[in-house]
Amino acid sequence: MYQDLLNKDKKISVIGLGYVGLPIALEFAKHFSVIGFDINDARVQMMKEGVDPSKELDSTAFENVDISFTSNSEDLADAHFHIIAVPTDINEHKVPNLSPLLSASKTLGKYIKEGDYVVYESTVYPGCTSEDCVPTLVGATQDRRLSVTTNGDIQKQLLNPGIDFKYGYSPERINPGDKEHTLTKILKIVSGNDQEAVDEISKVYGHIITAGIYKAPSIEVAEAAKVIENTQRDINIALMNELAMIFDKMNIDTSEVLKAAGTKWNFLKFYPGLVGGHCIGIDPYYLTHKAQKMGYSPQIILSGRRINDGMSAFVAKKMVQKLIQKGKNPQDCKVLIMGMTFKENVSDIRNSKVADVVRELKDYSINVHITDPRASATEVEHEYNLSMIEEVSDSYDAVIVAVAHEEYKNLDSSYYTKLMNEDAILFDLKGMYPKELFDNLDYWRL
Repeated sequence: MYQDLLNKDKKISVIGLGYVGLPIALEFAKHFSVIGFDINDARVQMMKEGVDPSKELDSTAFENVDISFTSNSEDLADAHFHIIAVPTDINEHKVPNLSPLLSASKTLGKYIKEGDYVVYESTVYPGCTSEDCVPTLVGATQDRRLSVTTNGDIQKQLLNPGIDFKYGYSPERINPGDKEHTLTKILKIVSGNDQEAVDEISKVYGHIITAGIYKAPSIEVAEAAKVIENTQRDINIALMNELAMIFDKMNIDTSEVLKAAGTKWNFLKFYPGLVGGHCIGIDPYYLTHKAQKMGYSPQIILSGRRINDGMSAFVAKKMVQKLIQKGKNPQDCKVLIMGMTFKENVSDIRNSKVADVVRELKDYSINVHITDPRASATEVEHEYNLSMIEEVSDSYDAVIVAVAHEEYKNLDSSYYTKLMNEDAILFDLKGMYPKELFDNLDYWRL
């Protein structure tokens, strides 16, 4: 049905050009004519100039590709294979926010044609594609397909999903900041509303994915496979965080415990830390939301979420305790936090739990300075109403290295000593440094 896509007369559209959509669009644009659509005019203009707003790709990624960037949704009518890769987050009540996904579906629905394909890549709960996204998309088609009844009345008709157009789900597996496991080198899961859809979607993705294609037996299986990837990681990190809190009470170094345990061949190597970002800290809530709608109350998943969401408060409380133990009044103390992004070597600050550490410390009336070589001060101000300093000063009572940026890895004790008052504290949340290098400081790590 759709093999004629594989010629230069057909186009692919990618809707949503963030960390997921832009790499996909540019990779496809090496083989096909691509329409890259995003509702953010400023971002579109940057991409037209060969700049990745997410700072993940350099300018060479925009060279020798057939792609047109646009914020005009009417341009989507020229494409025949559509990929929706908009973000999915949660609201303040930790309930899935499908607004961007449904809005993208509604936008595409105005232009989709008979014979088109639609593939969703956004992380969702099982059933979301067929139960929420496709009906929204179909509902938006009614203004374009008209028929005349026997008495001459004009009536609206909807496109029939699975017959007039095919659809599928292929979960994204892009890891921001990872230069080794890039898009084409990661096995791609694909699914479709029927076998023909699966086969054709596989052929399209097969042009760019060198690692291979895995055909899931259903859309729901593919959706579930994606959402448990990060749920599994979240639970394992939660265990490490709980162990870190237990061992801290025992005055045992968690890093040394994990190093010793890791000598066994089947020990899973996870580490404690702040769990933020737009995947691990969010995706489990999609699964628990669906489970609760089905009448099941998840235990382990939500327990892990509570532990990980509470780590910022644990770190702040530990810092305050140490300051008081040194005879310092927290209200008179100045603390430097190094790193504001949600993970190392990226500029992405979305759902950064470092922001929670800052707020917790400020609640103790501590004067907090924030610095990060990769984060945008403007974005931090807009997202969290927090200010970053331009230049690091000195006379800090404590420093928290919160993110393991490459820029921080080779710093030694002399660097930190120059920043600090006497009898100061260094918190190494990622366990980057050998503790023996900091005999002259009060060194603590998770």
